[in-house]
Amino acid sequence: MNYIINNQKMIYSIQELMNLGFSYYKINKMVEEKILKKLNKSFYENLCFNGNFNDFIFSSAFVSRGVICLMSAASFYELTTVRPQEIDIAILRKDRVSNLPDWPPINLYYFNKNRYEFGNIEINNGFDKFRIYDLDKTVVDIISYREKIGIEETKEIIKNYLSRKDKDLNKLMNYAKMFGKETILRTYLEVLL
Repeated sequence: MNYIINNQKMIYSIQELMNLGFSYYKINKMVEEKILKKLNKSFYENLCFNGNFNDFIFSSAFVSRGVICLMSAASFYELTTVRPQEIDIAILRKDRVSNLPDWPPINLYYFNKNRYEFGNIEINNGFDKFRIYDLDKTVVDIISYREKIGIEETKEIIKNYLSRKDKDLNKLMNYAKMFGKETILRTYLEVLL
């Protein structure tokens, strides 16, 4: 059989495949013929993918409502030289994830509704996409989790943020106020500026 799927798209949901006209039978045939690999009940990996591989897209198939956060987001924005071993993903406290992959390793953070919703944006990576916290929200989240992340790493991230042309100090301060981290942020800014 001849199957036409976009080899620049890494992850397909079952709904996307059905919208392309594939029945369950055809989808199962594509799995048998090693065109697709079933990741879970909702998502498939395109084994013919020849675009730029991104762990964030792959992980979004397992945590579909997740948002890339903390050190993974800091690494994405090049705020740190630390390369995380796991992908940090925020989900709502009430959400549950039934199964996680062996690879890539995923570290879940349960955020309250306010922290989860504010500052999350969608990034297009070719024909795939993933959600991540914006630059300024990432910095405030790092400050919130500084004891887990490490004080030196937190200082490095804030220092690198301050050297960026695309920083928005007003937005940063608004996030800090919103999440009760204004005093701590001001202390860091006084030391680093």
